[in-house]
Amino acid sequence: MSEEKVTLSDGKEAARQQILDLVAEYCDKYHNQKKEFTEGQRIPYASRVYDNHEMVNLVDSALEFWLTSGRYTDQFEAGLAKYLGVKYCSLVNSGSSANLIAFMALTSPLLGERRVCRGDEIITVAAGFPTTVTPAIQYGAVPVFVDVTIPQYNIDADKLEAALSEKTKAVMIAHTLGNPFDLQKVKEFCDRHNLWLVEDNCDALGSRYELNGEWHFTGTIGDIGTSSFYPPHHMTMGEGGAVYTDNPLLNKIIRSFRDWGRDCVCPSGCDNLCGHRFDRQYGELPLGYDHKYVYSHFGYNLKATDLQASIGCAQLEKFPSFVERRKHNFARLKAGLAGTEDAYILPVACEHSDPSWFGFLLTCQEGVDRNKVVKYVEEKGVQTRMLFAGNLIKHPCFDEMRKEKCGYRVAGTLENTDRIMRDTFWVGVYPGMTDEMIDYMAKTLREACRQ
Repeated sequence: MSEEKVTLSDGKEAARQQILDLVAEYCDKYHNQKKEFTEGQRIPYASRVYDNHEMVNLVDSALEFWLTSGRYTDQFEAGLAKYLGVKYCSLVNSGSSANLIAFMALTSPLLGERRVCRGDEIITVAAGFPTTVTPAIQYGAVPVFVDVTIPQYNIDADKLEAALSEKTKAVMIAHTLGNPFDLQKVKEFCDRHNLWLVEDNCDALGSRYELNGEWHFTGTIGDIGTSSFYPPHHMTMGEGGAVYTDNPLLNKIIRSFRDWGRDCVCPSGCDNLCGHRFDRQYGELPLGYDHKYVYSHFGYNLKATDLQASIGCAQLEKFPSFVERRKHNFARLKAGLAGTEDAYILPVACEHSDPSWFGFLLTCQEGVDRNKVVKYVEEKGVQTRMLFAGNLIKHPCFDEMRKEKCGYRVAGTLENTDRIMRDTFWVGVYPGMTDEMIDYMAKTLREACRQ
């Protein structure tokens, strides 16, 4: 590291640049030192991929000491919206918060007859991450669980009509581990019945789907899309998430729920952009009550900080290369597992899709013990994960609802969902993996099913 002393003698900007140069040098020397892979070395299912750009941005933001949403937030929201091809993007503090806001936006009185009310039904799946479903339950809506397909691991779109009732208001489902669900059938179903479609895109950022001859990023075909930037995800800012839409009314509602429920759209630190801060009347408040303190929803404070956004800005520049590497790793691992179909059901991409894979799902064939396979693989240094909840309604959080037989319903059976709970696991394909790591995982998985 340079021994040049950092001082303020040359002025603020010179000192700032000196600090940032040292940060870049520090990162290059003490972070991301590449080590040659050796067999048996731990291979995590996911990990951060970054360089000195992220660290320099983080320190740059810290030196400004704005801390809450600021210029990096604006830059990130504009950058992600441009990448996805959507009009509006709102940064939040997690993917779970993104799902919370996406659902709560549908409960706004501003939506009139299409508003989701307590007791209304939301079609979803039980084979996934709980926070796709949690907001509906917490609000008092009723999740309706539909089975999924294997080996796509997404909602069985042919069973949507059987799940429909006069109370159905929306479909809210995730693209499982990067594999898009059948957006053509799901969107046609939603359009036919005037239902909202929320795409939980937290595990699928960068995935694409061909609809009516045109390619679209997942998360942009429905009414609202959500993303997560937790460290294992496609890109990271430590904690963080985003909600995006092309609908200006939904965007207004999303911003309101994120920012305490307020009616005003002025960003933090700005006043009276509309020019009508003190001359209007809202609800039963007196005429001229300060618009910055008028609340149109029972909202939250779910903003991210500029520190997080600064990391996201650097990650977003690298993101296309992350997607390509995930595709490469997935394809190499699948090729390496050719011939194991008697032991594993290998994953298959949804028709008309181009997935940005989050992981590689395997379902053990009948007679192959998942627990033994997973134990062997883990002992050899390859980290595994279940498909999140497996079957969410089997978990303790559903104990009271199962006992009372209320709060949710199941459309048909959850046969494949239960099979996933028993027989499915996955390994990673994150962009920091080398070909040697992928080949070792394939070798280990082949050994595991032959023991």
